[in-house]
Amino acid sequence: MPTRPPRPRRLAWASRNFRIQTAATVVSGLGNAGAPIATAFAVLGHGGTTSEVGYVTAARLLPTVLLLVVGGALADRMPRHHLMVAANLFSGLSQVVLAALVLSGDIRLWQLMLLSAAGGAGYALYSPASGGMMLQAVAPEHAARAFSVFRMGQNASQIGGAALGGALTAAVGPGWVLALDGACFLVAASLRFFLEAEQAPAPQGHSMLRDLREGWREFASRRWLWVIVAQFSVLVACIGAVESVYGPTVAKERLGGASDWGLAMAAYGVGLVVTGVLMARWRPRRILLVGNWGVFLFGVPALALAAEAPLPLLALAMFLSGVGVTVFGVNWMIALQQEIPEEMFSRVAAYDELGSFSLSPIGIALAGPAATVLGLSGALWACAVVCLVLSAVVLLEPQVRRLARRSTADAPVAAAEPVATP
Repeated sequence: MPTRPPRPRRLAWASRNFRIQTAATVVSGLGNAGAPIATAFAVLGHGGTTSEVGYVTAARLLPTVLLLVVGGALADRMPRHHLMVAANLFSGLSQVVLAALVLSGDIRLWQLMLLSAAGGAGYALYSPASGGMMLQAVAPEHAARAFSVFRMGQNASQIGGAALGGALTAAVGPGWVLALDGACFLVAASLRFFLEAEQAPAPQGHSMLRDLREGWREFASRRWLWVIVAQFSVLVACIGAVESVYGPTVAKERLGGASDWGLAMAAYGVGLVVTGVLMARWRPRRILLVGNWGVFLFGVPALALAAEAPLPLLALAMFLSGVGVTVFGVNWMIALQQEIPEEMFSRVAAYDELGSFSLSPIGIALAGPAATVLGLSGALWACAVVCLVLSAVVLLEPQVRRLARRSTADAPVAAAEPVATP
């Protein structure tokens, strides 16, 4: 009697580490999406100014910028999951302390800045290890699907977290939202404890300084890489000022406060997720060219806020921005995976983030003074124009226009294997 061939296992392309890391990212993302809203309104609710919102946000970014390359070197020298667990525990505890102080009603600006800085340090140690783990956990032939599914999970938590964070901030105050963020970090750490080490042991006898130099050479040798990172150093500063400072200020002055800003951020998350479904199936050949077309949408929320658009139009602008972020993000992850050697993943990812965040502390700290000089509307128009101009300028670089997907990433999916859906 003939035997039937075994049926392909559902989601065979999703490794154990991929599933665990995606689940942990969803959990931590629920808290992270609401935390910036809660932090901004904690400052404003205690009589703080727009400038002080910028100072607290910049305090989180400064240690991130300073420590990212250290996190990248450590992640290529030791088991990445150990570093992620330790960083999540540290971030979770710092958020719990911040929540307790906010709930007590007796918190100073310096305390907000110090604990925000602690969260930034935790992120700097976590992020390069996370990037290296994710790039390593995905087979190149399934890269588009896997990265799209990962970003759909990540971005779905953005929707729920932003909406929940805004609603809870309005209903019960920002302290409870920060407490939820701390709890989510602790749950994510417990999940990541079960990740398995996959990277090869680091070469013995190498100093960390040598590792950093090797990572820098790998980063600087690819013009497409550092050109886009230079572009993002300015873009991220502008977008951070819009989302962390100007948006909450406009929401408080002209819209319905934290709840409306939470809905706008949730619309951004919907754009992220909806486009993730498209990117799971779409395999453009010119990955960076297509990705940069998405970057043109990054400045749309600033345009809507500057034009004093009503909440529905602001939500649409945030949705379009989310579309652009996913189009760029998936193609960027594919480019990194196919072009960067595995043993360099975390160091190159650290230089990527370092460059992208390098101007954010300055930009966000100056957001309040800029609004004083230019007016809030003028500062928003300036951010929008900068985003559009940089999106056009980067296309002058031939490597950005021409970098193509390799054949392994173009391999067709077997007909018997179901296409993943969110």
